[in-house]
Amino acid sequence: MFYHVKDLQFNARVSKPDPAFATLLLEQFGGANGELAAALRYFGQAFAAKNPYPDKYDLLMDIATEEFSHLEIVGATIQMLLTGINGDLKDAAQQSEIMKLLNGKSAKEEVIHQGMVAPQFLVASAGSPAYTNSQGVPWTAAYINGDVQGDLTSDLRSDMGAEIRAKMVYEYLLQFTDDPFVKESLQFLMTREVAHFQMFEAALGTIQPNFPPGTLQADPRYSNSYFNMSTGNDFRGPWNEGNSTQMEETFRYVEDPIEHVMKTNGLLSADAQETGRSQTEVEKLNRSIGRQRRDEVDTTAPINTPQQWNDPDRERATADMVTSRNANPPKKDANVTVREAAKQKGKRRDQ
Repeated sequence: MFYHVKDLQFNARVSKPDPAFATLLLEQFGGANGELAAALRYFGQAFAAKNPYPDKYDLLMDIATEEFSHLEIVGATIQMLLTGINGDLKDAAQQSEIMKLLNGKSAKEEVIHQGMVAPQFLVASAGSPAYTNSQGVPWTAAYINGDVQGDLTSDLRSDMGAEIRAKMVYEYLLQFTDDPFVKESLQFLMTREVAHFQMFEAALGTIQPNFPPGTLQADPRYSNSYFNMSTGNDFRGPWNEGNSTQMEETFRYVEDPIEHVMKTNGLLSADAQETGRSQTEVEKLNRSIGRQRRDEVDTTAPINTPQQWNDPDRERATADMVTSRNANPPKKDANVTVREAAKQKGKRRDQ
């Protein structure tokens, strides 16, 4: 249930009309990285989290609702930046300011130029925000459908990337306006992107194990290979030498990928090296994590029984379960036992 408060979350202001910047700001109204996309992305993700992760459902719905409030801030700012245009177009039958510009070739060319700068406002929406990006391309669900995968270990990582992309758009927008009031609104909106990134990151950390995203583990024959797929200056760094960031496998630098592929029959005969993980252990983890994820869903939403979305008794029981789960979280990394075994194996070999 939504309840709309007519005051903005942040009191947006503008110093003067600026149709050209209003056009740029449409990027955050109906663009791929805008507030509408963010609100609907998190709104959609929240449904699958309702039963197994009610705490994440709360998080996603709160932030989705805040993103709708940010859409309202952006829309209000665009409307104020277009002050005068809407009225002039409504008075088209009379000698309004825009209509007077048609008297004379140079004036008419100026109107045409303005139409090229902000066609949505002059000939489409008559001075109100449109659900398009800054180029006039209509908003589409294709922007976000790939971000709703029903698995929070994937969704939350996608959300973190979305927040950073939105932050960068605000950074760029700040360079195209000198209006101090508009700048303070953009600064607020940019800052909330940073805040949301940290919230999603913290939420991801409470789901263990959470790497790799999903439930299936990576094949140890290929998970630590770095293929030198280009010629020229070849650089080495923590992305292709030392231990990998999550599974702590030693990176294998394949200097000549063509030779390696030929020797291993298209990688079919490649073996696992520099890793403590075996295929047997991977299959064991696949089964155990799959059961864990299934149980998280099944125990909170039993099948073959009537269900209702608003169920206070079930929600209280689930809340108690989540509190207990957060108080006694599982091991941070399902691969920790595999890594420890590999370390012990290495110690015995050294001895």
